[in-house]
Amino acid sequence: MKKLQNLPIGDSSFESIRSNNCLYVDKTRHIFKMAEEGKYYFMARPRRFGKSLTVSTLRCLFQGKKDLFYGLRVSGTDWEWKKHPVILLDFNSISHDTTENLKLSLKETLLSIAKQEGIELTSSLLKGQFKELICLLYKKTKMPVVILIDEYDKPLIDHLGKGKDHMDTARNNRDVLKTFFGVMKDGDVSQILRLVFITGVSRFSRISIFSELNNLKDMTMLEDYADMLGYTQEEVETFFSPYIEDFEKKKQMPRSQILDNLKNCYNGYRFSEKNIKVYNPYSVLNAMDQKKFGSFWFETGTPTFLVNLLKENNWYLPKIEDMQATEAVFSVYDIDRLQIQALLFQTGYVTIRDVKDRLYFFDYPNQEVKTAFLEILFHSYTQWAGNNSRFVLLAGYLDKEDINSFIETMTAIYASIPYTLETKRDEAYFHTIFYLMVCASGVNAHSEVLTSEGRIDLLVEFSDKLYIVEFKCNQSADAAIKQIQDRGYDTKYRKTGKKIMLMGINFDTEKRNISEWKCV
Repeated sequence: MKKLQNLPIGDSSFESIRSNNCLYVDKTRHIFKMAEEGKYYFMARPRRFGKSLTVSTLRCLFQGKKDLFYGLRVSGTDWEWKKHPVILLDFNSISHDTTENLKLSLKETLLSIAKQEGIELTSSLLKGQFKELICLLYKKTKMPVVILIDEYDKPLIDHLGKGKDHMDTARNNRDVLKTFFGVMKDGDVSQILRLVFITGVSRFSRISIFSELNNLKDMTMLEDYADMLGYTQEEVETFFSPYIEDFEKKKQMPRSQILDNLKNCYNGYRFSEKNIKVYNPYSVLNAMDQKKFGSFWFETGTPTFLVNLLKENNWYLPKIEDMQATEAVFSVYDIDRLQIQALLFQTGYVTIRDVKDRLYFFDYPNQEVKTAFLEILFHSYTQWAGNNSRFVLLAGYLDKEDINSFIETMTAIYASIPYTLETKRDEAYFHTIFYLMVCASGVNAHSEVLTSEGRIDLLVEFSDKLYIVEFKCNQSADAAIKQIQDRGYDTKYRKTGKKIMLMGINFDTEKRNISEWKCV
């Protein structure tokens, strides 16, 4: 078997990837299109989704490094390969713990670029230095300047959810960025720019950050660029074919099963009205490298701020997988009025499931995100300090139809949740905790599933069976089963050929636990 190319895990440098013969999934048709058709661009995507690699690719393209693009889509176009001066501002490496440090770090970055280019900046003001650098680069090279800004919003989002002082810093940083970015719209500057490309996780409203750049094209939800970042199904099956073959041989797992697992764990991200779905690139690379299906993306960052925001707003967590919103929710995002729906979408914890009559429906993109996110939510909401292996046991018990062991484990977990929590112990609470535990086990579970006669509290599906679960509080398991039967919740699933099991769960609010259950 031919030696596999190295996988570029953690490497976001296009030049490094191409020079070291690492795998590169060719996205240059998108890059050529944007470079040819426009001038000011913005794109938001979740972390670890290829934004920095895209910035690096653009940098090499405009630096005229033709050899690096040999064999790629753009090499077959009429691109002129002229060398342009490029200003790269990576906010991952720019200090922003205080507003003063943000300004100082930006100045140091501009001075460093100027020094590399043999240019001396004389202005003492940040805005003046930026304008001066652009103008002098153009004067020196006689070529329009390219400006690439990566993770522009880091000086803002890193301060959210950390108290009043941090929020004040975020606001002050926002004002600095607004003035700084405004330089690019200045009449003297605009006419000597070739391209501006800005990336980030969030789409802060143009009024708050980009009010001066009123001609900035937001690519975030455009159909033409929906698969510019992330891997399509075709790309996974084509570019990763030899790695899947290697996976198949080393783990003795059929190719079809590997593809199914990859799709279930890492696919599902959708960024436009058109149903174009992509895989999380970071997780796919790690799965191919380690020959296993782990929570790779989720382990690179804990969404503490998001969890706290959900708790503060008393969100009914089972509803996350069935959120609805109009497109307006994506355009009113600002640090002074955070929209939970927009935050969940932009950070990658939910994605677009469907669009009907201008109404967007959201869901978790895949099993990796759903399982890991809900596990963290469970720990946060309950302050439970038990062993996570119990969650895995739950999935096994349900799969083997060992309901006694399943209920015993659930009861033990409920019993270990601290009583000191200031939480209303009603049906919604018990339902939420039950839902979080089952989902954290990794099974395919959905809450509040709509039927013609009502909503199923919880639906748990396996390849050969499914559970329809109804919850009651201070009533009886029989009452729960009766509701399932009377309302025909199982009717729509009879044609699936799967074994259907009805489960009734009754909670006792005084005992704070399951008091009765029945499965038929």
